[in-house]
Amino acid sequence: MSKILVVAELQDGKVRKATHSAITFARQAGAPFSILAIGAGAQGAAASVTGFGAEKVLVCDDASLVGPICERFAPTIAQAAKAGGFDVVVVTASSFGKDVAPRVAAKLGAGYAPDISGVKAEGDKLVFRRPVFAGNAYATCEITTALKVVSVRQSELAAAEPSGGASPVESVALAAKDAAEGRIEFVGLEAAKSERPDLGEARVIVAGGRALKEQFAGVLDPLANLLGAAVGASRAACDAGYAPAELQVGQTGRVVAPQLYFAIGISGAIQHLAGMKGSKTIVAVNKDADAPIFQVADYGLVADLFQAVPELVTELKKAQG
Repeated sequence: MSKILVVAELQDGKVRKATHSAITFARQAGAPFSILAIGAGAQGAAASVTGFGAEKVLVCDDASLVGPICERFAPTIAQAAKAGGFDVVVVTASSFGKDVAPRVAAKLGAGYAPDISGVKAEGDKLVFRRPVFAGNAYATCEITTALKVVSVRQSELAAAEPSGGASPVESVALAAKDAAEGRIEFVGLEAAKSERPDLGEARVIVAGGRALKEQFAGVLDPLANLLGAAVGASRAACDAGYAPAELQVGQTGRVVAPQLYFAIGISGAIQHLAGMKGSKTIVAVNKDADAPIFQVADYGLVADLFQAVPELVTELKKAQG
């Protein structure tokens, strides 16, 4: 039976909710697993994941582990995997996960499978399910190396809930610097601060397309504020400069699966659908009745968005009293 190491992703000294999808993967595999909390402030963050049924919660807390510099994290993750006798290392397919996973795989001489959406055990082997052809089909694959590294899509695996109990916490050593880390200098991180939830973790997303033009924020922000939603955008809206690149949802942007997704002025190109069609409920507003977005929408409104969205905001305010 495989033994799995789940790498927890930290932000501001807390374990990100995205990590819970990696824990779900470990549970689906039906194998014993441990969780590695690594980064500055990991000791405090570890307490939040002791109730998920892990055999152990491993902690590497060091002030040098700051910033999204994966050359610093990969040696310690690989060292912890070797020392603990783990067969599988799993991370969430976030920006951090996609950066660190191939580096860990290279250090372990392990095969790597990205963007996994499911796993099942068949005897002594694990079979992975992953999307192909922009999410229009799924394929199964195996990793034939003794050690395996995978990244899992948060949008495909539900966030794990605590199962009770309290896993023991153990410290692991920080690995020695390697050549790659020696060539990297962390200068600083400039990140936009927002009271809105992160796109990847939001329960509600209000997304807009190029049709909004310069009124992108003016039309979408009131609805997003009212619903406590994150704001997303199509690639066309980002390329045109109406929305910042970090809001892009799609094959080349963020892949999301909220409980509720508003697609406002978005035609529904296949690249965008690949990033959001896993949403539980999709509401589309577009003046083109033949727009492809209506083929995946649960609710569709053929209307002028500049009139329909403000009316929706007004009615929602009435409903909220």
